Amino acid sequence: MNYILDDSAERIDFEAVWSFLSTTAPWHRWRSRDQVRQQVESAWRVVGVYEEASGAQVGFARAVSDGVCDAYLADVYVLEEHRGHGLGKALVNRMVDGGPGAHFRWTLFTADAHGLYEHNGFSVPNQTAMVRPGRFPAPAPTPPAGRTRTNPSCDQLRPAQHPSAERLTADDREQLQLLVTLGSG
Repeated sequence: MNYILDDSAERIDFEAVWSFLSTTAPWHRWRSRDQVRQQVESAWRVVGVYEEASGAQVGFARAVSDGVCDAYLADVYVLEEHRGHGLGKALVNRMVDGGPGAHFRWTLFTADAHGLYEHNGFSVPNQTAMVRPGRFPAPAPTPPAGRTRTNPSCDQLRPAQHPSAERLTADDREQLQLLVTLGSG
């Protein structure tokens, strides 16, 4: 099977990207369709991997950048049935070293693909790097049978699940629980 890598934003099949990111990707599946569309459309650069015979998109990567010296690599994937052909390496290489950001400092997050990225010079950062974790709301649980949500936006408040919750005092927890209780009607 032959494949084509293309950095044309117009060629990206958003439905293919959305399908993978919303159902298969182990990262950020809480994003809405509109949020993913915004990320893809506002990306500094995108690269797609396409099956040559059918033209079907089988891989994707996007980058966010200041266009001068720093870039962030995100949402890199190759569909499972097309893995094992070096497409992941080719995709990362095209994004990082095969375009206008070849001299940039690149960052990314990965749980289990360190080897893939090391081929393009990525390494664990030293003590000069710092990261502020995101503060995204936990998905709202389904209400018990017979109860409807009176204020869905408040249902997303889950202070005990926030990473900083362990630093809260008992008084802080009580105040937050009161806010959640009042907001959930």
